[in-house]
Order: sequence, then C-alpha cells, then structure tokens
Amino acid sequence: MRRFWADVITGLAQRRGALRVAAVVALAALYPASGAIGNGTFEGVASCAGSTCHGRAEGNGAVVRQDEIATWQEPSSPSGAHSRAYAVLGGRRGQQIAASLGLGNAQSAPACLGCHSTNVPAGQRGAKFTVTDGVGCESCHGPSGGTWLAEHYALPATHASNVAAGLTPLDNPKARANVCLDCHYGSAKPGQFVTHAMMAAGHPRVSFELDLFSALQQHHNIDGDYTARKATPNSVRFWAVGQAEAVRRATSLFTQPKFAYEGAFPQFYFYDCHSCHRTITDGPHRKLTFETNPARPIPFGNPPFNDENMIMLQAVAGALVPGEAAKFQSAARGFHAAMGQGPGEARAAAQALSVHAGLLADALSGRAYADADAFKVIAIIAGEATAPRFTDYAGSVQAVMAVDTLLNALVREGRVTQGAAAGIRGEIARAYKAVEEPNAYRPADFRAALKSASGAIGRLQ
Repeated sequence: MRRFWADVITGLAQRRGALRVAAVVALAALYPASGAIGNGTFEGVASCAGSTCHGRAEGNGAVVRQDEIATWQEPSSPSGAHSRAYAVLGGRRGQQIAASLGLGNAQSAPACLGCHSTNVPAGQRGAKFTVTDGVGCESCHGPSGGTWLAEHYALPATHASNVAAGLTPLDNPKARANVCLDCHYGSAKPGQFVTHAMMAAGHPRVSFELDLFSALQQHHNIDGDYTARKATPNSVRFWAVGQAEAVRRATSLFTQPKFAYEGAFPQFYFYDCHSCHRTITDGPHRKLTFETNPARPIPFGNPPFNDENMIMLQAVAGALVPGEAAKFQSAARGFHAAMGQGPGEARAAAQALSVHAGLLADALSGRAYADADAFKVIAIIAGEATAPRFTDYAGSVQAVMAVDTLLNALVREGRVTQGAAAGIRGEIARAYKAVEEPNAYRPADFRAALKSASGAIGRLQ
C-alpha cells in the first residue's frame, strides 16, 4: 500500500508505455473483476486465440484488432492485469492472506477464485477451459459455448445478434458496470465479496471507477467500424452510470444481513476505513483526527458508511438529471441518519437509497450528452459546494480519478489539445500526491490542488 499512488497519470491517451496509474494498477493487478456466470459453457481463452481470431501478435484486423489476447497477456501493463489474476494468488501476499484466514492454498480456495479466475462449475467447463487462465475473456463477455461463439464472427452476424445469442453487451454502461462491480466492489455470488477480515489479513483496498478502468483494460479501437456497430461511447455517461451502479451495488448488499454483519459486529468493509484507522491520542487536550463532513448526519463518533460514490452522485445529479437529484439526495441523507438509529432502520434506508440509485442510473444511461458536460461535471466536483465533502481518503480518490479521466476524454474527443492538457497535469499530479499515502492524507492540500486543476480545465472551454 505504501506505493499505492506512487506514479500518477500522464494521460490515458498515452497509456501504452508511458501510462502508469499505480493506485489503480495495484488493485487491477491483484484483484481484477470477474463476470457473471450465465448459461452455456465456458470454452476458455484458448478458444479465442487463433491467429485468424484474436491471437495475432500485432493488431491489424479489418474489423477488430485481432491482437486482443496479446493485450490481455501484457506482462506488466494494466491491460494484462486480468491474465495475472490467478498467478498472483500463488505469490507471498496471496498465500499469507489465505493462511491467516485458514483458507488453505489460495489458488484452490473458492473465496479467492471467484474473482481471481473464471471460476465456473465443472459442468460448464469446455475442453479448452482452465482455471489457471485467471480472469479470461468469458468472465466479461459471457459464456461462449452453445451461445455466441460459432456465430459472432461470420456474416450476417451483428452486434445486436451476438447480444441476442448471449454475448454480454459491454457497450451498455449499466451492463459493463455490473460485470466489473462483481469483483471491484463485491456481489452475492460465491467468492465475490471482500470481507473486513480479508482486508485485515492483507487484501488491498478495493476501489473502482468505470471509465478509468475501462480505458486501462481497453483492447479495441474506437474507430468508424466500432461506432457503426456500437455507437460512440461517452465518457461522462460511463463515469456517471458507474457511480450510480456502485451506490446501488453497495446498498443492495448492505440490505442483506449475511453481508451487513460479521458475527456480532457490522461488516466493516462497508465503512470508511479512516474513521477507525487513525492515530489514537490520550492527552489532556483532544486532537480531532477527522474533519466534520457535511451531508453525513450521523452521531458524533460513529463510523460513517463509505460514501465516495454518493458524494460524486450528489454533486452532479442536479446538473445531469435534475428530475431524480432531489430524491436521491434526500435518500442519501436519510441513509446516513439511519446509520445512527439501528440495524433495521439502516437496512430499510439502504433499500430506499438503492432504489433511487437505480433510477438515477437509468436516467443517466438514457440521457443525451452534450460536448460541455465533461467541463460541467469537472467544475461541480471541484466546486465550492462539493469540496467540503472531501474530508476522507476514499472520496478524494474518486474525485481525482473523475477529473483525470474526464480531462483525458476531452483530449480524446478533440475538445482540449494535448498541449493544453499537459499544462494541467501538474496540478492533477499534485492532487494524486495528496492521496498517495493513506496514512498521510492531507485534505486541505488535496482540495487546493483539485480546485486549481479544475479551474485550469474550465478556462479551456
């Protein structure tokens, strides 16, 4: 964790070679996302690796790149994180975690394989399937045998017909978010929930931002052919829907007692880590080690629910989907207030918030987006109304990832030049530096750097 934010973004547009996002890479390399298990059989990575399919050494295909396997296998870059997922369990850290929890060998522990491999029942494994592939193609794209594999490459197949045959529609932000969240937050499926005990044993902090992670894992070109088949993806839509789906996922899991509690205690995975993990002092004069956070109406001294995604949504909902904003904001405040009342009240409030997050996700997904939306969102996130919410490490990490990924979207879409963006990256790097080390988080420095970066971006409109 000490090198969690050691390197900062130099630009997603330049991510091959120069790009290193240590905060995200550390998580993606160790704890990548595994997708849902559907009908059909899982044929394994080898079934996709032919030289006329996705196994070329260089990307020069007429429709798709055809070097997707090589990208997935990159030994040190973010794009190869999923292929390294199983192997990392055999390393020192993985084995130490498993030993502390009494799981036996991490590479055969169901609690680990749910996210470190495409771990499916024996009856759904095809002839070329192997769990040692790690998080393979079908973890995200869905089981291919008996469904879309034989038809997806041949005319007159279309993206729509492939989806109808069972291919996961990852061009849909809601579908993509939920595939990723299964492991980059957690799910009710076997082996896909990180408990506080796992984190105490050494599991790293779980973090996720849909648009940034999508860019790090991208193995396709967004060219004319892509947009003709799937339309042009919009970064603001993916970012916003990802935030809404993250809130819905967190609160829906929290409503279930088997996840909300661990024995006699709440499941602390859901809570803000720094509310407990702070320096303890016992002198005659108190020294508060936290800042009061507006919009968290909880009793003094109670640990707050980790609301990093709620902060983002509450900030931008009014600008993007005003019809749903007030109801979501009220539900979020009600949820925080209920945390100080009792388990039943908290779960009921979580259910209400989950519903409103889902409605917000639907509205954000179906909304039309304008060129100015990225500028608008960046300004709101770093604005005077939102900045006081950045009192905790997790929420600040979400904020700087948002500003960074949206700046790169503006560059990619031609709204901001590479040269202009380069002049702003120093301030973004300063914001990353403020959250480089969780134990040395500096809220004031972070807010100042984020405000400076946002102001510079706003002047480019």
